[in-house]
Amino acid sequence: MSKRDYYEVLGVSKNATKIELKKAYRKLALQFHPDKNPDNKEAEDKFKEAAEAYEVLSHPEKKQRYDRFGHAGMGGASGFGGGGAGGMNMDDIFSHFGDIFGGHFGGGGFGGFAGGQQTRRVKGSNLRIRIKLDLKEIVNGSTKKIKVKKLKVAEGVEYATCNTCGGTGQVTRIANTILGQMQTSSTCPTCHGTGQQVTKFPPGANAQGLVQQEEVIEVEIPAGVEDGMQISISGKGNEAPFGGIPGDLIVLIEEIEHPDLERNGNNLHYDLYINFIDAALGGSYEIPIVNGKAKIKIEPGTQSGKILRLRGKGIPEVQGYGKGDLLININVWTPKKLSSKEKDILAKLRDSDNFTPKPTSKDKGFFQRVKEMFA
Repeated sequence: MSKRDYYEVLGVSKNATKIELKKAYRKLALQFHPDKNPDNKEAEDKFKEAAEAYEVLSHPEKKQRYDRFGHAGMGGASGFGGGGAGGMNMDDIFSHFGDIFGGHFGGGGFGGFAGGQQTRRVKGSNLRIRIKLDLKEIVNGSTKKIKVKKLKVAEGVEYATCNTCGGTGQVTRIANTILGQMQTSSTCPTCHGTGQQVTKFPPGANAQGLVQQEEVIEVEIPAGVEDGMQISISGKGNEAPFGGIPGDLIVLIEEIEHPDLERNGNNLHYDLYINFIDAALGGSYEIPIVNGKAKIKIEPGTQSGKILRLRGKGIPEVQGYGKGDLLININVWTPKKLSSKEKDILAKLRDSDNFTPKPTSKDKGFFQRVKEMFA
């Protein structure tokens, strides 16, 4: 079944402010919250659908990509793995948006649905790496195996209920005031809201029972990515203690400049220099394309500045349909030095009527060519 438009899911316009987005999501989240709809699969799906929509639209970069490409452009950009609402994890939702729910439900939005539970589900920190891609990898898509150092739960680590808060994750204080006794609750300073403590530290483990280890991770890069774009891989970041949720791996794309082809959006540009004889009589040239070479024909009487278009030889849309074009800019090369014989030949042609410029409406000017190129 096709996914619904995110704006339709939240019932807001494309110009909705952050406050309006949050208000709309909170209303749906409270309406379909699992505590309020136990064992209701339909309500759970709507709850996840709303969370996915809010997660994308509340994030400026993801919203920009969604507005441009729709669902097809999101790929793995969602913080929940990009697998659609059905594949989302409830703990992820509460970890991301705990502030949305406030005190309406047990757990304060930090994980778990039990009414009396106040413990907080820990989420591991994200890892960020940079991957360099050449133009061929960008056009065709690629799979990269990368080695990262990440925090993992140490083998043999043991946890127990926090002695300070008794596993609730919060401590309660009672103070006597002129108005009587006042009770306040705050996050436990010992376990920081997790309700657990490390009781056995394996060698090399830190205060949370984590150790740093190397791991080889396979990253799928979709075709059409561009410099500065980020891909989020859910659950491949640092692990979390106490059975928490792993962080994400954020992959930043860095594009390696091609020696001959210049990128402009999904189009590629190539400057082809031809000699005066071929411009006048016609000829053929071999030019580079991303996956090899291509032969093009130069028609007799070709003017400098003419743009040839090879359709579909550019860069594909990210997770979408269609490809850009390769635009070939023709430049007629004028020799800077001539021999005496060459000068004599050209001098005889100088006064020829056929060599006098006579542009017509078909010989378009610079601004018209630029306008058509971006049309």
